[in-house]
Amino acid sequence: MQFALFQPNGMELMEWFWSQSLPPMKHDFHHFLLNLNPHSEADGFIRLFWQQAFGCQFLDVETEEEFCTGEEKLESLPGAFFEMQMTSQSYSIYNAVYAVAHALHAMFVKEHTFSLLQPFLRNILFNNSAGDTVFFNEKHELEGGFDIINWVTFPNKSFLRVKVGKMDPQAPLGSDFSIDEKIITWHQSFNQVGPNCSYSRQRKEGEPFCCYDCTPCPEGKISNQTDMDDCFQCQEDRYPNQERNQCISKKENFLSYEAPLGISLALLALAFSATTALVFGIFIKHQNTPIVKANNQNLTYTLLISLLLCFLCSLLFIGRPQLLTCNLRQTAFGIIFSVAVSSVLAKTLTVVLAFMATKPGSKMRKWVGTRFSTSIILFCSFIQASICMLWLGTDHPFPDLDMHSLPEEVIVECNEGSANMFYSVLGYMGLLALVSFVVAFFARKLPDTFNEAKFITFSMLVFCSVWLSFVPSYLSTKGKYIVAVEIFSILASSAGILGCIFSPKCYIIVFKPELNSKEQLKKRNNSL
Repeated sequence: MQFALFQPNGMELMEWFWSQSLPPMKHDFHHFLLNLNPHSEADGFIRLFWQQAFGCQFLDVETEEEFCTGEEKLESLPGAFFEMQMTSQSYSIYNAVYAVAHALHAMFVKEHTFSLLQPFLRNILFNNSAGDTVFFNEKHELEGGFDIINWVTFPNKSFLRVKVGKMDPQAPLGSDFSIDEKIITWHQSFNQVGPNCSYSRQRKEGEPFCCYDCTPCPEGKISNQTDMDDCFQCQEDRYPNQERNQCISKKENFLSYEAPLGISLALLALAFSATTALVFGIFIKHQNTPIVKANNQNLTYTLLISLLLCFLCSLLFIGRPQLLTCNLRQTAFGIIFSVAVSSVLAKTLTVVLAFMATKPGSKMRKWVGTRFSTSIILFCSFIQASICMLWLGTDHPFPDLDMHSLPEEVIVECNEGSANMFYSVLGYMGLLALVSFVVAFFARKLPDTFNEAKFITFSMLVFCSVWLSFVPSYLSTKGKYIVAVEIFSILASSAGILGCIFSPKCYIIVFKPELNSKEQLKKRNNSL
C-alpha cells in the first residue's frame, strides 16, 4: 500500500492522449524500457533507477549492499516500475511543455519574431486537455491541485490505484483539502484499519511519516479526539480527568460552615466567647470585692469586652468571601485586638506608676488614675485604626479567585490588596505585645496589691509565640487552610490572654472566696 499525489483527472488526460496517439507507440516504449543499458553514459538517470529497482550498487560506489552486474532482468520487476499511465511527473512535464508552447505562440503573434520568452511565459493562461486552468500565480508558480491516490498492492505484485481525496488550492477555504478515510485500504502489516491514537501522536524517529507512538497528554492537558497531533489545555476553571480525555469543572475551595473544619472552629470561637462572657459576668457580680477592685475595674472590663469581640470576629473568616467580610475581617480584628493589647499595656503601666507614686515626693501621683490608662488605650488604638483606614482607602481587600495554586480546585479567597498594609497591621500588634511583655517582665516583682505583671508576662509570651509561628504557617499554606491558620492564631492568642490574666482571679472568686479579702491580699503580697 502506498499513497501518491497526482494532478486531478490525470488518468483521464492520459487516456485521451493515448487515444490520439498511434497504438504501437505504447508497445514500443515498453520495449525500449526493457532494453535499457545501465552502463550507458547517455542517461545518468538509468543507473540510479537500476540501483533503486534491484536494491544493489555499482562497483564504483562503496556500500555493503550487493553489487549491480547490469545483467539483471527488468522483466522480473513488478508492473509498477513500468507504469504507462499519467503520473505526477508526466503531468507536470505535459503542462510545462504546453506552457512554453503557449508563450511562444503569444510572443510570435505579438512581435512576429522570437525574442525574450520570460515576460510572455509569466502571463500564460490556458485550459489543458484535462480541463484544468494553467497559469502562474504572484509567486511565479504554477497553480495546480493534486489527487490523493491509494496504491492497493496484491500478493502477485499487481496493484490498483484508488482516488481517496484531493488538494485543490483554488477551492474555497475549508474545501481545499479532502480525504475519505473509509475507502482507504491499509496494508496487511497494519493490524487495524488505521492507526488510532486516543492520546496525542508523536512521530517515530527514523520511521515513515505514518508511523507514530501514542503518548499520554502531559499534566493539565487533554485529548478528546483520536489522532490529535497535540493535546490542548483545559480552561482555567477546569482540570483534566484521570483518563485525560475530558475537562471537569473545579470545585470551590473556601472555609465553609458546612465543612467539619469550619464547624469545629466556629464552635470553638463560640465556646471561648461564652467563657469570656461568663468571666465578665463573674466580675460584674463580684465587682465590690477586693480582688476585682485591685487593678482598675474599667481596664478589666475593657479588656474582657475586647477579648469577647476578638473571639466573635473570627467568625468573619468563615464562609464564602464577600466584599463586606473581606474589608471587615482583617481591619476589625486589627483594631479590636489593639484595644485588648493596649489595655494589657495600660494595666502594666498602671502597676509601675502606682509603685513609683508611693515614693516620697514623687511627681508620678498625678499620672495615676483612669485618665492615664484611658489615654493609653485611645492613643494606641487610634494608631491602628489610622493604619486600617489608610488600607481601606488605598488598596483594600476584595474577593478573588485563585485558579492556579490547586490543580483541581478554585480557591475563593480574600485578596488582601496591599500586602504591606496587612503586615503593618500585624506588625503594630506585635510591637504593642512586645512592649507590654518587656514592661510586665520588669514589673513582675513589684510589691503591688495582687500584682498582675507576672500573669501579663505569660500572656504576652503566649501571644508573641502564636503570632511568630503564624507568619511561616500563613506563607506555606493555601486555600481554606490559610484561613484556618489565622482563625486558630486569633483564638489561641486571645485565649492565652484570657487564661493567663483572669483564670487565677476566677479561681479565687469562685473556689476560694476566703482568699478574696484585703488581709489575704496583703499577706500574699508580703510573701512575694
